Amino acid sequence: MIQTPGRLQVVATPIGNLGDLGARARAALAAADAVVAEDTRRTRALLSALGLCRPLISLHAHNESARVPELIARLTAGATLALVSDAGTPLLSDPGYELVHAAIAAAVPVEAIPGPSALTAALACAGLPVSRFCFEGFLPAKASERRAQLALLAAEPRTLVFFEAPHRIATMLADLATALGAERQAVVARELTKAHETVYRGTLETLAARAVREENFQRGELTVLVEGAPARSAGADAALLRRAAQLLARELAPGRAAALAAQLTGASRSEAYALVLESLQKT
Repeated sequence: MIQTPGRLQVVATPIGNLGDLGARARAALAAADAVVAEDTRRTRALLSALGLCRPLISLHAHNESARVPELIARLTAGATLALVSDAGTPLLSDPGYELVHAAIAAAVPVEAIPGPSALTAALACAGLPVSRFCFEGFLPAKASERRAQLALLAAEPRTLVFFEAPHRIATMLADLATALGAERQAVVARELTKAHETVYRGTLETLAARAVREENFQRGELTVLVEGAPARSAGADAALLRRAAQLLARELAPGRAAALAAQLTGASRSEAYALVLESLQKT
């Protein structure tokens, strides 16, 4: 007798407001043979609030590779598993990719049950262009790596979206202002859908200052959005800009070198700054 494989259901769960859980997601959690959870304690609390009790299996960044084979074995044997993260949509800066990838390779049906996501919620209320955007997740915690990554994004024309931890938000915003330009419009969405939801809007410079000044700014779950880079000036010559950035970076501080390179070529300061940092990394 040929064994019919089960299903892997990728289930979005509330990011703060229990009322955001859809009927379909609740039904999937109730019917699953087991719920695969990033943090079993948090998921147990969610299930309890829903009046449900299901077997839980932990799957997080430190055990996913080791746990995938046993989960695939259960799926191919006919089990239905529901994959959830701590909050929101799994795989978006959360574990689950290895499991989904392995399930597809094993011909196990993978079904998305959409719902809450801090990414889409922040885009919806930010007031920045959202027809095209670039999701970068969490930037590197190490300062040098974070600044190098931002240098690569300085000329990105799409709206940028990041997640950030509360204890790093002030430093992150300061680095964004330096790398992308202090005048760029940005939004920090804090504690979305929760009782203390707050949406801060302004330039990167003003938001960086508020993050240092206001204690509540550095609390809760944070999503950061930054408007994309302006279109390059028609007078800016790419080869000339790169050469100017390389030469000035040898003699001046990065900010001053970028300002002069931009003035000389007609490019934006953020684009010039990215090339200055690129030049410094190669020396």
